[in-house]
Formats: sequence, structure tokens, C-alpha cells
Amino acid sequence: MINYNICDKLNLIIFIGDSMSEIEKKISELREALRYHSARYYNDDAPEIEDFEYDMMMRELKSLEEEYPQFDAPDSPTKKVGGKADNTFESVEHTVRMGSLQDAFSRDEIRDFDKRVNDYVSSPKYVVEPKIDGLSVSLEYRDGIFLQGVNTW
Repeated sequence: MINYNICDKLNLIIFIGDSMSEIEKKISELREALRYHSARYYNDDAPEIEDFEYDMMMRELKSLEEEYPQFDAPDSPTKKVGGKADNTFESVEHTVRMGSLQDAFSRDEIRDFDKRVNDYVSSPKYVVEPKIDGLSVSLEYRDGIFLQGVNTW
């Protein structure tokens, strides 16, 4: 496990004058830390860091992968969601694709979201609720009758 101090997680590091090997090392450390914390959160139900800290590490990694695409990897935590699927349940194909919630940590990000929505919908109305991390569920009803509930894993 990699130990991160709070400064590394809450402040995105700008690599000015750093060598490519240092950047590659930072990307590797972030991936290792994110894999570890994903397993603790999703598989073990025993998180060791706050969601915000995890989100900041993920943002930093995404930013670095975008800035340095030569270090991109198909198995990066930025390209995976959640933990191991529980095989005690039957697999079900979603009839309607489930969208992903996006985190917003600033007013600018909320304004950007609103702009994207307004590009597709005129005069949208919003309902804002606290985000509950951990599980998404798709409930399917037909003619008011519950058919099935499916989680996203």
C-alpha cells in the first residue's frame, strides 16, 4: 500500500520540470493506491479514506493520463467501475443503459453541467439530492407492476 498525506490528495500536483520517469512513477503510485482503496471500499466494505480523498486521487490520475497519454493503460482505475461482481446473483442485461453520475466539486463544474444539459433540453428543471455512494440500482416497472431490480455491478 502507498501512504499518501492529505496534501497529495487534496492538491493536484503540477509537474513543471519533472522528468517523465517521475511523472510515470506518480501515475503508477496513484493507480496502486486507487486499486487498494477500491478493493477496501467495494469488496471489503471497509474504506480507509473519505470518498472526497478517493475522488481527488482519481481526478489527479485522470488529469495526468490526459496530459501524458503515453502512460495511459487499459487496466487503469480510471477505466473501471466498482469492485468484483457477486456471483450469487443471476446476470441480467439492462434493457435501458444506466448513466453515470458525475461528481461536481465547484460552482464552475455545476455551471458546466447546466450548460451541457441546456445543449439538449430547453428550460430543464432539476431535483437535487445527496449522493449516496456504493450502489446504483435500476428498477424496472411495466404498467405500474414491478418486474425486477438490477444493480450496476
